[in-house]
Amino acid sequence: MKAATFYAVLLALVLGVGCGKKEVETIAKAKAKAEEPADAEKKFTETKTKAETGDAKAQYNLGLMYDNGEGVLEDDENAVKWYRKAAEQGHAGAQNNLGLMYAKGEGVLEDDKEAVKWYRKAAEQGYARAEANLGVRYTSGEGVEQDYKEAVKWYRKAVEQGYARAQFGLGGMYYNGKGVEQDYKEAVKWYRKAAEQGYAIAQNNLGVMYAKGEGVLEDDKEAVKWYRKAAEQGDAKAQNNLGWMYANGEGVPAYIVTAYAWYNFSAANGDATAMKNKVSLTKRMTPEQIAKGQELSREMLKKYPQLVK
Repeated sequence: MKAATFYAVLLALVLGVGCGKKEVETIAKAKAKAEEPADAEKKFTETKTKAETGDAKAQYNLGLMYDNGEGVLEDDENAVKWYRKAAEQGHAGAQNNLGLMYAKGEGVLEDDKEAVKWYRKAAEQGYARAEANLGVRYTSGEGVEQDYKEAVKWYRKAVEQGYARAQFGLGGMYYNGKGVEQDYKEAVKWYRKAAEQGYAIAQNNLGVMYAKGEGVLEDDKEAVKWYRKAAEQGDAKAQNNLGWMYANGEGVPAYIVTAYAWYNFSAANGDATAMKNKVSLTKRMTPEQIAKGQELSREMLKKYPQLVK
């Protein structure tokens, strides 16, 4: 690959990679969002009544409802309140989510040590998300003394349950040689497992490894394949990488208009490199090509709104 250093800059490393605000079951969340408001409010009332009897599962579910604004206005303080009640009864999901609230400072003062405390309680029950979160904390040294071997230990526990975020984390440890011997083939193995579950950052990283020929034979077409999967989910780095492939005819026929569109989306998602690449690219484009690039961007966004987060 003629631009290995470019890809190296864009490789998303495991260090400091956090999570979204809520680590909740996406299927359940989508179902709740689809409910009619009256049904959601009824479900909230029923859950609250049960939670007030001391039922830990209901307390956890009530915390989720406050956390996500399902059947009630979003309220982080009440989410923390009900997560805590369930967590103190040993509910692993609530313990993990309480850790997340402390990590983000939502509904409670940010406190990395408290976050680690609650992650650990859930992780010790074999809760995969908490195991992965604990792995991230040992990697970054936030709330706990940095210990790469301990990070690898917790990632391994979570990957045994097939948890994609932990597979990505373990891949990063192998890529960087943190807590394990550096091994690009092992990095590819774990990135691939996460990528095949749809984990966008891992898809981008797998694309980078194909582009650079690290742990696999260099294959620009395969790189494009994985960049595209991540880019279509709104991953800014993958959108920039895919734009670069189109701009330079690597793995796909060179097409400056499509490159412009992908740079456009990446820049809109906040990627600074894409912003520079877009400016550089427009200097090579005619006004007609720029107009086509803008029109293509509008068409793609209309069809795939997830391209911009």
